Amino acid sequence: MLTGKQKRFLRAKAHHLDPIFQVGKGGVNENMVKQIADALEARELFKISVLQNCEEDKTEVAEQLANGTGAEIVQLIGNTIVLYKESAEKKTIVLP
Repeated sequence: MLTGKQKRFLRAKAHHLDPIFQVGKGGVNENMVKQIADALEARELFKISVLQNCEEDKTEVAEQLANGTGAEIVQLIGNTIVLYKESAEKKTIVLP
């Protein structure tokens, strides 16, 4: 579980990032969860965009992705989700 200070630190780091995944009409599926888990291992922190045509609620999408990948939800702002998971091999972000 991330503390408030850690979330604030990660939000600042994620501010300049562009979303690398999009959740659309199909919603969240197993293949997407696997790809996001692999990307989290490589990057640790990134954004996911929830498109207008997504039938599921963005909070549900964020929870499904976080539960499926074992990541932490750093922020949910607008239609953008910021996820963080500490990498087992390539740890690049040092939390305060």
